[in-house]
Amino acid sequence: MEFVYVVERARLFDLSFPHGFVAAAGSAEVRKAAADRIGRMRAHGFFVERRAAEQNSSWKQVIPYVVVKRGDALLLLERKKKQGEARLHGKLSIGVGGHINPIDGPAGESGTAGGGARDVLHRDVLLEGLKRELEEELDVQGRLDVKAAGFLNDDSTDVGAVHYGLVAVADARDAQVAIRETEMMEGRFVPRAQLQELHRTARDRFETWSSLLIDQLDAVLAADLPLADALGGAASAAPGR
Repeated sequence: MEFVYVVERARLFDLSFPHGFVAAAGSAEVRKAAADRIGRMRAHGFFVERRAAEQNSSWKQVIPYVVVKRGDALLLLERKKKQGEARLHGKLSIGVGGHINPIDGPAGESGTAGGGARDVLHRDVLLEGLKRELEEELDVQGRLDVKAAGFLNDDSTDVGAVHYGLVAVADARDAQVAIRETEMMEGRFVPRAQLQELHRTARDRFETWSSLLIDQLDAVLAADLPLADALGGAASAAPGR
């Protein structure tokens, strides 16, 4: 049984439901709004059984979603048929990420029976979840410089209605990056212009969240806030070797 980190929609958004990518970088007002949104995630988040979360759009499952770049190129991922969900077979993505689990909470607690709230402030659950997802998906030799980029929301689909993206950009200029589970997914760095042209001609091949990010790629890549500063953690570097 898997438990995932959620925030009540009403506490996350009030009465405003944004669509697409919302940047965290920019003016003091933009940064303040981003800090408020992250503060809400941390103050009001709790773990519930994933099966229940998938069926309840009054909760938003927080998903770290990391774009990896090197110079002018971005890491493009393609999901293979061995992946469990058929709807993802052959899909293209520029985001690495997944659910936040109780192991990312204080002292790696094993769960919250019944989905009750937990005090997650002793350990930055958002930062730990993002770092763990990167470690699980990518074999990184070196150091990734990770910056907070913003947020991603799409209520236009059943899947999007129950998820909320915490978007970051990882610069791999000082690291070698490879896919861990090559039987599930393959990846390569693609020049930005080539990526945008592929997206223009074959948009339906891209996962919805990736399409929304490519639509606003300038704003996404403008990420300039160290991740730990944005999340209130102690370090901004993603694990490397």
